[in-house]
Amino acid sequence: MNDVFITKASTYLPNEPVSNDEMESYLGLVNDTPSKARALILRNNQIKTRYYALDKNSQPTHTNAQITAKAVEGLFDENFTKEDIQLLSCGTTSADQIQPSHASMVHGELKVGKSIEINTSTGLCNSGMNAFNYGFLSVKAGVRDNAVCVGSERFSAWMTADKFNHEAENLKLLEERPIIAFKREFLRWMLSDGAGALLLENKPRENSISLKVEFIDFYSYAHEIEACMYSGCEKQEDGSLKSWADYSSDEWLKQSLFALKQDTKLLDQYILVKGAESLRASFDKHQLDPEKIDHVLAHISSGYFKDGLKEEFAKKGMDFPWEKWYYNLSEVGNIGAGSIFIALEELMNSGKLKKGEKVLLCVPESGRFAYSCALLTVC
Repeated sequence: MNDVFITKASTYLPNEPVSNDEMESYLGLVNDTPSKARALILRNNQIKTRYYALDKNSQPTHTNAQITAKAVEGLFDENFTKEDIQLLSCGTTSADQIQPSHASMVHGELKVGKSIEINTSTGLCNSGMNAFNYGFLSVKAGVRDNAVCVGSERFSAWMTADKFNHEAENLKLLEERPIIAFKREFLRWMLSDGAGALLLENKPRENSISLKVEFIDFYSYAHEIEACMYSGCEKQEDGSLKSWADYSSDEWLKQSLFALKQDTKLLDQYILVKGAESLRASFDKHQLDPEKIDHVLAHISSGYFKDGLKEEFAKKGMDFPWEKWYYNLSEVGNIGAGSIFIALEELMNSGKLKKGEKVLLCVPESGRFAYSCALLTVC
């Protein structure tokens, strides 16, 4: 079995940063009316700027595949060109189409002059880590000498006003059941666009930062908890999901079946507790000492969870002091599957890492509550 190293990281964020006050200039006003929920949601999530693959007419400037390809291109240099890629592994929530696969479309955008292995991981925030794990295991097993792993999102196309305008056709329903309106609008002010790419190789690079991947662990609690974040379906009273394929095409629009929705009550109840539980399991499995961790990169969807996550970790005997935590949520926004890659790239190129230090990655997914973590060693 080979050792596996992250030898380079790259980020692509489309266009210019968008401030809170500018958001509706890009996404548009739903039924020409400013949002009543926006200010509250932004105050809680503590995001100040984010990036959209849109212009101010809500017209797309990039596809997800193009954003992803741009991040991958940032990995190329005199030591590694696009013709050197052996495996391309891509994770996303927001692929541009149902089929072909997202990785197929990225491969096409890159115009690599040969056939390569591709892998697509779909889901929510953990789809990036799933893509990372596929590349890690392939290089570790010696099947490939290198792997390019990417997490990306283009959520903005899902959040433009035209996707929401029809909901006000039944104003009485929304007035009687405001929680439905809030669920559908909540994520509009939370999510944004971008991509982060990692190059995995079986040798570290000389005279530059490389990170040895010690392990990647995954945990799912779908056997205990119903779906919290979902799209392409509607949640039933018993907690089950009814697929878009079981509705008529007329109902697809009326029911907002393809809108990304989140049950915020379930989110508050489980996201932090299960995150701490899963990380404790990994620390026990690998016999890790929390005091030996030097940098903690935890993907959070909102600054609202920042203090609570630290507290839940501490309850499980993993009390990481604030100076070890590394966040860039307020500057780049919540980019779902790409967030942990983008934070790691920023840390790798910050000049803060020292040989021998341990970097912990933690990623929650509220879909049906799945979690991942990874340990990296600076070399």
